[in-house]
Amino acid sequence: MEIYAMPGHLIRRLNQISVACFMDRMAQAGLSLTPVQYAALCAIRDYPGIDQATVAGLVAYDRATLGKVIDRLQNRDLIQRDVSASDRRARVLTLTTAGQDLLRTASAHVQAAQPDILAGLSEAEQAQMLHLLQKATNAGNDRSRAPQITPEAD
Repeated sequence: MEIYAMPGHLIRRLNQISVACFMDRMAQAGLSLTPVQYAALCAIRDYPGIDQATVAGLVAYDRATLGKVIDRLQNRDLIQRDVSASDRRARVLTLTTAGQDLLRTASAHVQAAQPDILAGLSEAEQAQMLHLLQKATNAGNDRSRAPQITPEAD
């Protein structure tokens, strides 16, 4: 079929493979975590006190959907929401001890899953593929419904 040579179809399939690898690793480890939850936890870990809208931008997810992800993480006591000291209307996010522990445990499994996603490629091809994926993603970022933001340098 002609779609087998189209980048959109192949990227969608690779995403399905990536999610399957992630979820398999989490299941094997006995962890309940989705790729989006993992990404949100990483953003909150790296930027403690970040607001929800900025998390959405950092992980390139629409705000409404990410809001539901944040709700689930809070319900599981993995993150804490507090009123911002600088803007009483805003809520800032931090990891709880349970969130830090889960992220630390999950990160090793996530790292171990990465080669599985590009199985069949040599190490050099995997590095080239990653470089090209980053280049294409950066070039098309503004076309996304949820463009990724780049954190400001400290």
